[in-house]
Amino acid sequence: MAEKNATNGKNPDNQTPQFTTIKVRLYPDAAQAELFKKTFGCCRYIWNRMLADQQRFYLETGTHFIPTPAKYKNEAPFLREVDNQALIQEHNKLSQAFRVFFKNPEAFGYPNFKRRKDDRDSFTACNHFFASGPTIYITRDGVRMTKAGIVRASFHRRPQAWWKLKRITVEKTRSGKYYCCILYEHRARRAEPVIPTAETTIGLKYSMPHFYVADDGSAADPPHWLKQSQEKLAGMQRRLCRMQPGSQNYQEMVRKYRLLHEHIANQRRDFIHKESRRIANAWDAVCVRADVLTEISRDMKLGYVKDSGYGMFRECLRYKLERQGKPLLMVDRYFPTTRTCSACGMAGDAVHYKKNFWTCPRCGAVHQREINAAQNIKAQGLGQYFSAHPPLVNIGS
Repeated sequence: MAEKNATNGKNPDNQTPQFTTIKVRLYPDAAQAELFKKTFGCCRYIWNRMLADQQRFYLETGTHFIPTPAKYKNEAPFLREVDNQALIQEHNKLSQAFRVFFKNPEAFGYPNFKRRKDDRDSFTACNHFFASGPTIYITRDGVRMTKAGIVRASFHRRPQAWWKLKRITVEKTRSGKYYCCILYEHRARRAEPVIPTAETTIGLKYSMPHFYVADDGSAADPPHWLKQSQEKLAGMQRRLCRMQPGSQNYQEMVRKYRLLHEHIANQRRDFIHKESRRIANAWDAVCVRADVLTEISRDMKLGYVKDSGYGMFRECLRYKLERQGKPLLMVDRYFPTTRTCSACGMAGDAVHYKKNFWTCPRCGAVHQREINAAQNIKAQGLGQYFSAHPPLVNIGS
């Protein structure tokens, strides 16, 4: 019945819209690869032209205005050779970039011009439904796109029959591989809210050597093969610095270097998704501190804070817990979790932050620094939750 309602467009009270993205590997032929290359260039060209005209229009009139891509097709006929939806999406992305910039200039920077060597090659196209059928759909072994036709693809999973394809994003990596992210909209049963308890809640503290440390003392050490790949990458960088730029050996080493970078990113992503899924299934609530990794990286000169992927890990935890009705409790990043005793609540001196083990001067409890911080994060997160959601007390007659 749920499948029938989702197909007919009804919205039962126990269902909610949900979006799922399926990423597939594309294998375009020579003509399709050339079309993708033109589309990447046209998207970059139209973005830069619209941004330049917006700046010029603002200087002359003091009014914000972004021209549409149709304005440039007469002076740039090559724009008609690519999918018009890709150009429209560039206009929508630029409009969105200005909206978030005007809303919060401190958090979002002013839109910049795109350069070929800096920007990744990608374009987005929306799906439209006509009487003759949709403009984008998947086949048994490919993805049908506007102007490109059916592009051969390999699927690791298939959508359900009632899922509605909304849009696709085609991208080309630095190693020359093509991928397609297919966004589907469907309706799923609304998850019942889960009320956390102290026994079913876990507190996580970010740790540079262990990725994170839990309040029970467990740690999530990244797999050894990730460290091996990073050591291999460092050796490849040293060999690359000793080569003559532009030589054949140099180009071959650059290709291997990019492939290894992509391999490390996939390894890290695989670890993050599996670890976040394990935690989301095992616990009813997760407490983490809202650390800003950029600020931590400024203090930790010898660490690779941004490369750890902890920010992505928190985001994966958020949506996986949300789909199960479980909360992700964020603790204020300025709360002194490290130098506060989890046993008596006394806040010690900041010198304790540098010590791996320290003793509370009030109660004499001996703490391991990161485990104690995880326990304080858990206690603070639960305190915030029950302050916002006080339990209902039944008063007998």
